Amino acid sequence: MSFISTKSIPVRERLIMALDVPSIPEAQTLVEELGDSVIFYKVGMELFMSGDYFGFIEWLKQRNKKVFVDLKFFDVPATVGRAIKALSSKGVDLATIHGNDAIMEAAAKEKGDLKVLAVTALTSLDRGDLDDLGFKCDVRDLVLSRAKRALQIGCDGIVSSGLMTIKNVWSVLKWLSGMVLIILS
Repeated sequence: MSFISTKSIPVRERLIMALDVPSIPEAQTLVEELGDSVIFYKVGMELFMSGDYFGFIEWLKQRNKKVFVDLKFFDVPATVGRAIKALSSKGVDLATIHGNDAIMEAAAKEKGDLKVLAVTALTSLDRGDLDDLGFKCDVRDLVLSRAKRALQIGCDGIVSSGLMTIKNVWSVLKWLSGMVLIILS
């Protein structure tokens, strides 16, 4: 099996550049330096806390860039649903959520044209964390379970740790059969 997606995603949109810098001016400089070589950008929590986040998203969209908002929304389901609906109105292309079925359902219901990605498991979690959270399975099983539920509920894809072994990624890909967007971070 090939690890190349069969989804109709243009090659230029398969690379998402993480703008993990401390300020919007630094992010703008990086985008300008990269020019047309990159068209898809991830904007996360660090930039969110640095100032005019939504102005920056608008700045990217004015330059015909695609935007992946990686804020891992986790709150009361109705609040997450409203946040996703608001992002959808701003022309954002991808957004992450993190949580249970009710949170995923609320986001899927309000997403509009926005693609919602469910975070399967944070890379910082270790066995002790999983035990504390009540998960009695290994990370591979947790990721597969959460991926299946996210897709059944209506999320468009998953975000999974780049630390997953090829064997674990293969298990997820085999089950998904090319139905979903998987982003490894």
